[in-house]
This record gives sequence, C-alpha cells and structure tokens, in this order.
Amino acid sequence: MPAMSPRLRQAQPPVVLPHVWRGEALAGAGGAVLPSGHAALDAQLPGGGWPLGAMVELLQPQPQAPVWQLLLPGLARQLREQAGPAVLVGPPCEPFGPSLRAQGLPGERLLWVRSEPPAARLWAAEQALRCAEVSAVLAWLPQARSAELRRLQLAAQQQGRLLFVLRGAQARHEASPAPLRLWLEGWDSLEVHILKRRGPPLEAPVRLPAQAPRVAALLAAWRLREAAGEEAGHGLGRPVAARA
Repeated sequence: MPAMSPRLRQAQPPVVLPHVWRGEALAGAGGAVLPSGHAALDAQLPGGGWPLGAMVELLQPQPQAPVWQLLLPGLARQLREQAGPAVLVGPPCEPFGPSLRAQGLPGERLLWVRSEPPAARLWAAEQALRCAEVSAVLAWLPQARSAELRRLQLAAQQQGRLLFVLRGAQARHEASPAPLRLWLEGWDSLEVHILKRRGPPLEAPVRLPAQAPRVAALLAAWRLREAAGEEAGHGLGRPVAARA
C-alpha cells in the first residue's frame, strides 16, 4: 500500500472517539458532582463541580485561611439535598454558628469531632465516611501520609461521599491519591491554585472573594470611617489617636 503524502495527512481531520479523554482537554468528572457555588471555579473543575465519591485535598499555608467561604455554598446545597450531617474532624477553630447560618449552613447540621492524635483523626474520618447518614466529611489531617489518605479516598469512593481533606504547606510537594488538589492563599481575596486535576495544568489562579458579602460590606464601611477620621484628624493638626 503506497504511503500517504504529507499533504494528505494534514488534510485528515482528527479522529474523535467517544469516552476517550484527550490530555489537552478538561476531563469529565467520571461520576456525580456538586456545584461549588463559584462559577469561575466550576468552569475549571472536571465535570463542573466538587466530585462526589473522591477526595478533594485543600492545602493552606495557615489553617486559618478563609476556607469556609470557598466551601460554604456547596456544603449548604449538599445539606439541603441530603438529610444527614456534615462531620468536621479536628478543625483548628470552633465554627461560628450564626455566621454559617446567615450563609445558608445550619449549625445544628454540623457534627464536630474533637481529636488531637493523628491516628484518632484518621479513624474518625474513615468511620464518618462509612456512616450511611453522613452527607459530607471535612477532615483536618496535617500529618496524614499517602497510604493513610488512600484509605480515605477508597472509603469516599465506595460510599459516594463528599470529602475534603485539609493539610498544610508541607504537603504541597508530597504524593497524594486525591484526584483534585487545590492550593489556597490570600485574605482580602482568595486565590485558588489548581495543583492537580484531570486535564491540562492551570497556570493562573482562580480568584474568589475571601469574605461573605455582608462581612465585606461591613469591612468596607469600617475602612471608609477610618479614612474619614484620619483626614479629619490631620485637618485639626494632630492625629485622631492623639485626640482620643
């Protein structure tokens, strides 16, 4: 059979096969997803949302980073659609119920598991994933190893659970079984870097508001009052703090 000329080869259209993922394209989720509530982020996530039945790993330089603002819309929707609680394993700070309720997440639907030993946290997270009544699991596991995380990934996959594992900056360069890994940083605005996903790498971060709209409005009003007070103080020849 004669060889195909270069000109003919260039004229051939690319062959597109169904159910075959191309590496340069953003893949589908391969399962059910939950919209995150952030349109800019959903556009960059396989399937358009948080995967159900898979681990989402959130890495932060500090555990106090505004991760709640990232997770609240999706968690609130998940709890509206399912009757069970969301289990928090080892959060560094006590969740503030009134603020969460104002954003659609009832505090009575949160089950807080206090545990310090790493092995106890892992056990609690795995048991929560295997509980039929649980809707979602958020586990702070700064010392977890790859083999231990693999057990949680398997449990989430078997039960179809929504699972977020939060770890520190030291885990950024460690191997992880999580199919989706995000690096979070920033305070005034939250920068979400997608470190791992099924698809091409994302060079620029996704920027999201770091505070709820009401909190952002209050902070903006406070800054305006502070600026107005400083201007008035300079007009009188001495700072406001000195007059006080």
